[in-house]
Amino acid sequence: MMKFDRLLPLAVTLAFYPGAGALAQDTGTSGNLTVEINELASSDKGCKLTFVAGNGLAQSLSKVSFEFVLFDEKGLVERMAVLDFRDLPAGKTKVRQFDLSGTRCEAVKSLLINDAPVCDGEGVARDACMKVLKTGSKSSVELKG
Repeated sequence: MMKFDRLLPLAVTLAFYPGAGALAQDTGTSGNLTVEINELASSDKGCKLTFVAGNGLAQSLSKVSFEFVLFDEKGLVERMAVLDFRDLPAGKTKVRQFDLSGTRCEAVKSLLINDAPVCDGEGVARDACMKVLKTGSKSSVELKG
């Protein structure tokens, strides 16, 4: 059994350093912006892409968009599209879906995040979104950043 005097320094740290509790819960995304392709599904319009985006930054993003390049099975550019992920609050994860009309899901073999033309938030540098970007995939389509 732990004595109170051993817990006191931890309690004082948690009381005076609000981020200390978050340090104990760090999931490995702290300081990163994560974008993961979760699913591609055929839709009436074309191909619906589902992404999971997480903001591990200390600052909220009021608006962020990414320029995606879609490659086919031969490694050729199928198309480019700028997708608006809207807001991403600090410490939060959001799911975003985009319908790409005229695109067949079967033709998409990999994705590249080429740029972040919009990366807005108080105290956020214009190039911050690309500098701290980590990508992943839960689908058969690879996502690179």
